[in-house]
Amino acid sequence: MLDIEFSQLSDPGRVRTGNEDYLGYVLPATPELRSRGWLFALADGVGGQRQGEVASRAAIQEVLGGFGRATTGASHKELLTQLVRAANARICEAEALAGPAGAGMASTVVVCALRYDRATVAHVGDSRCYVIRNGSARAITRDHTVAAEQVRLGLLSSNEAAQGETRHILSRSLGANLSVNVEIDEVQLLAGDVVLLCSDGLHGALTDPEIARIVGRNRDLADAARELVARANEEDGRDNISVQLIRIHSVERVGMYRGRPYKLR
Repeated sequence: MLDIEFSQLSDPGRVRTGNEDYLGYVLPATPELRSRGWLFALADGVGGQRQGEVASRAAIQEVLGGFGRATTGASHKELLTQLVRAANARICEAEALAGPAGAGMASTVVVCALRYDRATVAHVGDSRCYVIRNGSARAITRDHTVAAEQVRLGLLSSNEAAQGETRHILSRSLGANLSVNVEIDEVQLLAGDVVLLCSDGLHGALTDPEIARIVGRNRDLADAARELVARANEEDGRDNISVQLIRIHSVERVGMYRGRPYKLR
């Protein structure tokens, strides 16, 4: 049986007075709902745009509400794609209703659903999901930024992109258009893994090895979250910083037959 523990923390940073990040989760309330799975979600309202905090909150509320109403046992890949698209539509609607005050409302989002022995991750923008295993942090997501796209096209090196002015310019976000291209990934989990969701206030300040070391030396996830935020504030602190940490204690190994899971011994 999938068994997890989690902790989350959000901080405005050392410069901004407000926090445009928003976090949320859905835990199965009964054993029967475990077949729906666990859901964790994080959004980062686009800095410098009006009402970024409204956009991030609307996105997470739409995702969490939709997951809670979903059919038990629904495909996570299809479900998360639908939920993120619904979040995009809700932000577009909120922008229209707000009039000039809501012009430019946008947000990133990263959503992670856990079930059996797998994590399904959907994202738009540069909020990330990592799996930390054996002392190493591996990003499951890829940033939707101008700099990251230039790296993929071979126009910039990774080092150039990390220092370039376009590293914070999103190439894809919720609310930018009526339709959105949602990127979906799936990874098999092992007992002992830690899944990390974070905004760019964290991964823009700390390297992947630093993130892995901090998580690895803290047995308590709340302590790990506090140290990650504190170190990001020390190294930068110009942006809001948000983290969700999920430790996998045990998994339920399954196979698939005609789209239905079955337990493996």
